[in-house]
Amino acid sequence: MDHLLHLDRTLDELDLPRWTLPAADATHLVREVHELRRVRLGKLGPADLRVLISQEVALPYVLPLTVRLLLEQPLVEASFYEGDLLLAAVSAPASAWAMLPGLNARLRAVITALSETAVADLPRGGAQELARFVARSESLR
Repeated sequence: MDHLLHLDRTLDELDLPRWTLPAADATHLVREVHELRRVRLGKLGPADLRVLISQEVALPYVLPLTVRLLLEQPLVEASFYEGDLLLAAVSAPASAWAMLPGLNARLRAVITALSETAVADLPRGGAQELARFVARSESLR
């Protein structure tokens, strides 16, 4: 199934069951994630995708959108620094990536095409996270 065909729909529509409204005393992050589930996929930006990935929400829908963006801008700054969306993506559980082998391969290609300088400019541990993802991805082939 090509999850990118659903850009006009929301995660609440696609990733059933729909979530109920957050509790009145919910944290800002919980309220934000609930709100993002009601945004059309085509309207989700890099920061939104980073939040959803970090919270492991609807990854079969969120990761394809993320890879599509990273193909164009591998080091896009979502919220904090250049490459933060990429690092969030490679930190997604291996089980999520195993369900998306084609996207996994495309992201691996993006990562291996990055210059050494770009990788070195990532925050501490970033280069190792990318290397771990590439190694893990290659074992899935």
